[in-house]
Amino acid sequence: MTKDDRFRLMRANYKIQRLFVSVHLDAGEVVAAEATQSHYLANVLRMGPGDSIQLFNGRDGEWLARLESRSRKQLEFIVGEQLRPQPEPGDLVYCFAPLKQARLDYLVQKAVEMGAGRLQPVLTWHTQMHKISGKRLSANAIEAAEQCGILAIPEISEPIRFESLLATWAPDRRLIFCDEAHESQNPLPVLAAIGEKKLAILIGPEGGFSDQEREQLHGCSFVTAIPLGPRILRADTAAVAALAVVQAAIGDWN
Repeated sequence: MTKDDRFRLMRANYKIQRLFVSVHLDAGEVVAAEATQSHYLANVLRMGPGDSIQLFNGRDGEWLARLESRSRKQLEFIVGEQLRPQPEPGDLVYCFAPLKQARLDYLVQKAVEMGAGRLQPVLTWHTQMHKISGKRLSANAIEAAEQCGILAIPEISEPIRFESLLATWAPDRRLIFCDEAHESQNPLPVLAAIGEKKLAILIGPEGGFSDQEREQLHGCSFVTAIPLGPRILRADTAAVAALAVVQAAIGDWN
C-alpha cells in the first residue's frame, strides 16, 4: 500500500452525510436510524430511497449505506461496502475542569476534533460545574465525530477529584498542564524535552488552579508545566491552544 493509499483511507468523504449508529455494521446489514436521526435526515435533509449515507459506530470502521425505506418516523439503510477500516483509538488523555454548559460543549467538541482518545473531567478547587451530564458529553463527542470524519469515539470517564487524579495517576504517562505563572512564554522548548510517548493534557477551570493545586502539580515527577504565550487565555481557548501545540510538537501531527 502506498503512502497516498494510506492517506486516502484515513480521510473522510465529506460529500456524503455521515451518521453514528450504535449497532454492528457489516455488508448486507439492515440498520434502522433512531427517531431523532430519522426526523433530521427525512425532514431537514430530505433524503429519499436510494440516497447514500456513511455509517460508523466507533468499532467497525466506516460503511457506505443506501436508504432502503422511508416512513415519517424511521428510516432504514442497507449496508454496502466498507469505506475505511477502524483505526486504533487515540492515546491522548484530555483532563479538564468542567466549564459552564455552552463552553463545556465547545470544549468537548474541540477535544474530539483534536484527537483526544479519553475525556476525563476533573473537579478542582475553582470548578464551577460539579454536576456533569455524561449523556450530553457523549452527544457532543458523537456530533464532533460525525462532522469531522472521525471514526474512533473517545472514552468518557466519570468525574474525579483533583487529588484523586494525581494519587492514582500512571507514572508512565506524562501529564502536561498549562501554567499561567510559568517563567517562560514559549511552550516548544519545554515540550521538546519530553521523552514519553504516552501523553495527557490537564486544563484548569475558569478561575485557574489554586496555589495548593499548582504546588501539588509541580511536586509530581510525571507532570510537566508549559506556558501558553504572554497572554492569559480563557479556559476554553487554552484548551484548544494546548491541544494544538502538544499535537504539533510531540503528538500525532508529527
